Amino acid sequence: MTVWAIGDLQGCYDATQRLLERIAFDPAKDRLWFCGDLVNRGGQSLETLRLVHSLREQSVVVLGNHDLSLLAIGERREEEQRKVNPDLQRIVTAPDRDELLGWLRRQKLMHVDRALGWAMLHAGIAPKWTIPMAERHAREVEKVLHGEQYTRLLKHIYGDAPAWNPRLAGIDRWRAIINVFTRMRFCSPRGRISFEDKGAPGTQPVGLYPWYSVPGHAPRDLKIVCGHWSTLGLFIGHGVHAIDTGAVWGGKLTAIRLDTDELQLAQVPGRDVPAQPPKPRSPGRDGRHRHGGNRDRDRGPRPPRNDAAPKTD
Repeated sequence: MTVWAIGDLQGCYDATQRLLERIAFDPAKDRLWFCGDLVNRGGQSLETLRLVHSLREQSVVVLGNHDLSLLAIGERREEEQRKVNPDLQRIVTAPDRDELLGWLRRQKLMHVDRALGWAMLHAGIAPKWTIPMAERHAREVEKVLHGEQYTRLLKHIYGDAPAWNPRLAGIDRWRAIINVFTRMRFCSPRGRISFEDKGAPGTQPVGLYPWYSVPGHAPRDLKIVCGHWSTLGLFIGHGVHAIDTGAVWGGKLTAIRLDTDELQLAQVPGRDVPAQPPKPRSPGRDGRHRHGGNRDRDRGPRPPRNDAAPKTD
């Protein structure tokens, strides 16, 4: 059985089809791992979501920040849903929206296959978490998403605070876990996430590290495949294989084969016309830009500190 992990699709249906052709995907014998962010900004999010849903028997999906944002949008009133971008509006007004969103909500935050030797997540794990610890935290939130409290969680997922602390409980704890799995790039040695720093390694302030290379991080006994960080690009190191190569920004869509020790990659061109980021928000009275936590995840990325870097999130 051939197993391929695929980076962030972000609604790039045509590129996804090209990549499946490139790897000669055979649903009778192959399996796909999707690293999250199936939707948003690519202009074909409904088609992409329907495609991955149709492959649900042959694939594993972990949730990204844009997927969770879509689920939260699905719980809003219709007048609020009309305020989000057209790419996501098409999903929440589609005749099969309940089936698609219900299936998406039942996906994982982290997938572990010890026989294969791999774990998959969207963004990262906290530096003090081992793989078993990370898996326990993922299952904790998944249990809520899959249960009767999911609407309460989705109404409160937005926000940068609090930072992860094992003493957290309830909504704050679940939000902190979600932020680690779906939004992490740079963090402090204690695991505090910098949500504003989205550039490539080397652009971050002193005292911050890429999550995978924090000094003294807990040992990780499996290789990790992830996405989320398009300014990082294709990265292999520290036991991590990061494969978000910015398809939605005019980069490439990447797949990596997991069932062999030999490095095998497949890439196809991404979106023909790169997605456009939104205009920067107006500064507040004190001159500082207001971001309001992460509520804008369905409306586009905040400008990274390095304006020359590819847009992300």
